Amino acid sequence: MTADTVGGVWTYALELVHSLLPYGVHVHLATMGKKASPAQEQQAACIPNLSLHQSSFQLEWMDNPWKDVEAAGEWLLQLEEELEPDLIHLNNYCHGHLPWSAPVVVVAHSCVLSWWEAVKGEEAPQNYSIYKEMVKQGLQAADVVVAPTHSFLQTIKKLYGPLDYCEALPNSRDYCLFRPAQKEEFILSAGRLWDEAKNIISLQTAAQQLPWPVKIAGDATHPATGKAAEFQHLNLLGQLTQEETAQQLSKASIYALPAKYEPFGLSVLEAALSGCALVLGDIPSLRENWEGAALFADPDNPEDIAEKLSFLVRNPKIRLEMSHKARRKATAFSPVRQGAAYTKLYRKLWQKEGAAKDLNTLKTKTYSSTLKV
Repeated sequence: MTADTVGGVWTYALELVHSLLPYGVHVHLATMGKKASPAQEQQAACIPNLSLHQSSFQLEWMDNPWKDVEAAGEWLLQLEEELEPDLIHLNNYCHGHLPWSAPVVVVAHSCVLSWWEAVKGEEAPQNYSIYKEMVKQGLQAADVVVAPTHSFLQTIKKLYGPLDYCEALPNSRDYCLFRPAQKEEFILSAGRLWDEAKNIISLQTAAQQLPWPVKIAGDATHPATGKAAEFQHLNLLGQLTQEETAQQLSKASIYALPAKYEPFGLSVLEAALSGCALVLGDIPSLRENWEGAALFADPDNPEDIAEKLSFLVRNPKIRLEMSHKARRKATAFSPVRQGAAYTKLYRKLWQKEGAAKDLNTLKTKTYSSTLKV
């Protein structure tokens, strides 16, 4: 399984690997982007069915990464030869077309073209033509393509053409990590502050009209350019550990993410599990996940964002009701369901390939009765 260490894919990957433990799945996680932090290494070390293989190759969405993408492909093929996995699970696109020996799952978490359309309101510029072709090749070569929402799956098909076999499988978070505490009078948001998709700039404008402080947790420095985003009228908490983030969420009364682009939204799920009332960007993916359990605001209208947040600030009974609705809805995105769904998908692939009829009877060179990804 591939992952990067600079975004939500890391969290997704670790949550998924842990959810596969009851099914006897051992995962070799090959990371790119930059080396894992000590905190990330500690997270990985706590998962018994995970082996970590690290690299610092540039990611495919970064500027002119293609030499690194090629070198990363060679590294991944070498890992496959050494480890002899039963399945290849790619959380990136451009290595989907490599000559893999095992069946290939490609999971679409986000992409530059869809990001550009949602955030900039126009097609991505011509200099992303190589990216588009490489992503298309990777998707078309995969045995199955997965996306975390139906809406994002449709976006991927629109941009890169029809897919023979695809499924929408939601992400998950462990509810034990996120619990409500005594709520305090502040609004919280979290994410990559340098990413325009998170729309922190509109939240900054809205914050000037709010009676409560707005706290923001996340990294402000772009991993490719090294440039830090700057904001005013916000209480910047910096990049927090998982435990520190959970603590802030447990105390926050409202979680705001007026995103212009969010294929799933793990931070929203964490906030809902923590008992926060939700104010979210009115986009299809967030509607799909949180309809009836959140207030939605036009991400291009700071006045609308401020109005929805102010409404919850002024109405504590409604705020409490919305927090309960969000928490109930969040239970649908459980690791138990995610592990079962991916195991079912893997089984379909092996049956299709004739590789195995039952997950429990499959044997490998290293792990008897254990599947390797």
